[in-house]
Parts: sequence; C-alpha cells; structure tokens
Amino acid sequence: MCGKTRIKVTATPARHGPEGIEPIMGDTIGFVVEVPGAQAALYISGDTVYYDALDEIGRRFGIGTALLHMGDAHFPAGGDIRFSMNGQAAAALARSLGARSVVPIHYESWAHLTEKPEEVTAAFDDAGLDGLLRWLDPGRPYPITWPTLTV
Repeated sequence: MCGKTRIKVTATPARHGPEGIEPIMGDTIGFVVEVPGAQAALYISGDTVYYDALDEIGRRFGIGTALLHMGDAHFPAGGDIRFSMNGQAAAALARSLGARSVVPIHYESWAHLTEKPEEVTAAFDDAGLDGLLRWLDPGRPYPITWPTLTV
C-alpha cells in the first residue's frame, strides 16, 4: 500500500427517536473512524437520540473528537417526542464517550430543529464541559490533529 493509509470504520448504534421508532423513522447508524497509530478515534453519531446503547462506544473506543447530531428535533405530530439530541443529552453523551472535543452538526436549517447554538453551549457549560465544543463555520476547513484526533 505504497503511501496510502488504511482507516478502520465501525458502524455504531443510533436511534432517530424513542425506542420502537424504527418502523416509522427507519434505521440509522453512527460511525467510529480509526486511523492506524492514532491515540484516539473520530466518532460521528448519526441522527440519534442519546440512549444506553451509546455508552458502549466510550467503553470500546478512545474518542478524540465526536461529531454529534444535535438540534433537539421535534415534529408536530410527535408532540414532546425528541428525534435528535438536545444540548443536555449531547453533553451527557460527550461525557460518556470521554470525548476530547465535540463538533455540533445537524443543528440548524430545518424547521423541526428547535435548539439554538447558545442553548447547546449553555448545556455543556452547565455540565462542566465548557471549552469542549468546537463550532465550525460553513466552508471553512478545520484540521483534525493526529495522533489525538481532536479539532
């Protein structure tokens, strides 16, 4: 493999709403991306709420950066049912993962996303995780540092 790096991608659990929602919302998955020689992995949550099965990710992998789908999605027909993480749930997942940095994604541009970036930041601050969030600007590249895989 002259000059090429092979990465390892592992599918992880995800659920786009409460337990049993799969027949309505469909199956979702997340991903852990590992680079040989790196001290940590990159986690991409996929469209999910935080639930117990996600805790296994932090036990199995050392997560450097976590790209977490947020926005606290709600649909009129679903009432108070949450279809994506809010800041409080994302902070709990970040803690469970042991993530060194968190990049919020999928949190704007859709009418069913109800939580603003300021609310996410406040939730992370309230959880004692201030400084963990990395808000990215569209179109601007951000390096992920090897070997720690953090933004």
